[in-house]
Amino acid sequence: MTFWLTALVVWVAAGARVGRVLVKPATTARVAIVVAVSAVALACTAAIPEVGLAIDNLLPGGLPGGLLSEGVVTGSWLLFVTATSVVASAAWPVVSRRNLRQIAWGIYGIGVLSIAGALAWTFVLGWAVTAAAGIFVLVTGLRNLSWTALGRGIAIYITGTALAVALAAGQIQRGLTGASGAEPGQPAWAWPFWQVAALLIAFGAVWIVVEMWMRARLLLRRVQTLHKVLVKRFPEVVQEETGTSTQLKASDRVAQIMDALYLQSGGGVEIVAAGEPPAAVGRRAERVAQWAKHPLGPAVVDARWIAPPAGISPRGWVQAIAQAFDALPEQTPQQEAAVR
Repeated sequence: MTFWLTALVVWVAAGARVGRVLVKPATTARVAIVVAVSAVALACTAAIPEVGLAIDNLLPGGLPGGLLSEGVVTGSWLLFVTATSVVASAAWPVVSRRNLRQIAWGIYGIGVLSIAGALAWTFVLGWAVTAAAGIFVLVTGLRNLSWTALGRGIAIYITGTALAVALAAGQIQRGLTGASGAEPGQPAWAWPFWQVAALLIAFGAVWIVVEMWMRARLLLRRVQTLHKVLVKRFPEVVQEETGTSTQLKASDRVAQIMDALYLQSGGGVEIVAAGEPPAAVGRRAERVAQWAKHPLGPAVVDARWIAPPAGISPRGWVQAIAQAFDALPEQTPQQEAAVR
């Protein structure tokens, strides 16, 4: 059952990458990621004992020792490192966007020749190329690590790649020593580790999409109360939302909250009584939240206070205001009547 579940998860990740290519420009790197994850999904599928046995029985009389299914698995992992090498090449400063496509075709050509050589001669050649290309991917990935959504996705992706490189080295050693392969219909050598490598690669490929979705969901929940109050007060800020996806909806809510705050401040009028906003984000957000909840209260705010502080994105600033807003006590009936 784990074979089927692993293949399913990786195919879902490949589908997610296809969806990202459909909604964004199909750059060389994005297409290469789709090819890489799809290749891993194909390798996982061919590694399923029942599927491998069916592949070997495609020819009349079948093939001994899972020869055809093993060739599919080897070729798929070769295709994975080939496509990932295209992505890694794009990360080097010496490679420009102008010549990336030509370089990509060259890398794909080398990959196709390697697959043909592995199938026609020996699988050891395929695993050797897989290990060498995997090392190039690891070096490139380590150079581009950072504590961002993309950096975390790269870290997970190259962790899976590193495990695949180690397993490819093990396959080389087994091929050179003449180790026997798996019996027909039986799991191949080190199959649990291959599955872990495939899952890490799949999660790394879609990590940025998943994290952005989770952040958008969290933002929508955090600004729900603030958005509801301001939209009720200024319904004109809600016109036509740009999309129904979670991320676009979150962007719309942030824009609507900022528009409502500016409308409440008088459209950018500066008030002397408001004074200069402090550098501390917490104090500034608390005062804006007090003013947003009690417009006729003692807190005085103008456009300078509403603008996001230096180094803070509009999303982060709106979340800070919403958090301070939720921490304030509820309005009294007299205050609500005064606002109306």
